[in-house]
Amino acid sequence: MTEKLAIIGGGGLTGRELLKLLSHHDGFEIIHITSNQVNGKTLREVFPSEAYLPNLTFAKHDSEIPKDCTVVLATPNEASLDMAPKLLKKGHRVIDLSGTFRLHDKAKFEAVYKFQHTAFDLMEQVVFGIPELFRLKIKGAKFVSNPGCFSTSAILPVALLGDLRKKIAGPVIIDSKSGVSGAGGRTEEITFAFTHVYENFRAYKILSHQHEPEISEYMATGSEPLELIFTPHLLPVYRGILSTIYINFKEDVSESEILTQYQKSMAGETFLRLLPTPEAVELRNVQNTNFLDIGFRMRGNTLVIVSALDNLGKGAAGQALQNLNLMHGYDEGKGLVGR
Repeated sequence: MTEKLAIIGGGGLTGRELLKLLSHHDGFEIIHITSNQVNGKTLREVFPSEAYLPNLTFAKHDSEIPKDCTVVLATPNEASLDMAPKLLKKGHRVIDLSGTFRLHDKAKFEAVYKFQHTAFDLMEQVVFGIPELFRLKIKGAKFVSNPGCFSTSAILPVALLGDLRKKIAGPVIIDSKSGVSGAGGRTEEITFAFTHVYENFRAYKILSHQHEPEISEYMATGSEPLELIFTPHLLPVYRGILSTIYINFKEDVSESEILTQYQKSMAGETFLRLLPTPEAVELRNVQNTNFLDIGFRMRGNTLVIVSALDNLGKGAAGQALQNLNLMHGYDEGKGLVGR
C-alpha cells in the first residue's frame, strides 16, 4: 500500500527535486500538486526533461486537497503560515519547507522575517527536521519543519561535537558559500541572474540572513543559543553549499577528542561522511546526493571545520524525503541517492 502525497508549491526548484527523488520511491504516490504560476499545465509540460513524471496537472494553492494524504509545503513563508494550521486541523501530516515554523522565539522570528506570526502555538508540536538529531521525534510527528540549506550545513557539524560544545568560547564564525539555487536563484531577482553571477563572487545579507537565528538555536547544547557570526556568499555554480566553521575553545581540546566525538556521533549515519582532511571536502562530491561531508583540523584550541552538501538534496528535498520516510515507517534512506 502506497502513501498519498500532495505537494503544494511544486513548480519550483525544490519541488522539482522532490519529484525526481520520489520517482525512485515505490512507497509514495503523488496525487495532488499545485503552483499558482503554472496552474493548468501538466508536470511534463513544466518539466519536459523529466519524462518519468506522473501525468498530473498543476492546480492552484487554494484548491481542495484530497483527504488522507501527507502534505509537503514548498511555499513562501506567509503562504505556509496561512496553510499549515488549516491542514493540521483537517488531519493532514505536514512537512513545511519554509522558515515559518523553525524558531521558538516569536519576537526574533518577527524581527527576522518582517511579518507577524499568527500561529505560534503550533511551535509546541512542530519537530525540526534534521533526522540525525531528532530522528525519534520525527518518527511520531504530525508536523515537521524542514531546516534551511545553510542551516543544515552549519548546525550538524557543530551539534555533532556533543558535550564538547560546552567548551566553546563564542562567537562561532561560519563562512558559507552557496550556488544560486540555494541563495535565491528561485526568483527573478537580477542579482542572482547569470550575468551577475558568472565570473563573480560576493557576500550578501551580512549579519542579517534569516538562517542565522535558526543556526544559533539548534547548534546549541541547551536553551541558550550559541553566539555566532554567519556570512553567506554567492558562488557562480548552480547547486551546492560549502561552509567553513571556526571555533575557539576556552579549555584545552585535542584533535583526537574531536575525532573520537565525530566518529561516535556519526556512527551508523548513512548520509554523514567524515573525511580525512578539510581539503578533501568538495562540492562535486556531494552534488546530486544526500550526503553531508565533514572534515576538520585543529591548531592549538582553534578548530576549523569544512562541510559540504547539496542545497537541493540534503539541504531541502533530500532531507524532506528522509523525514517522509521516517514519518511513514520506511527505511530512512529509501529513494535517496547515496543510499
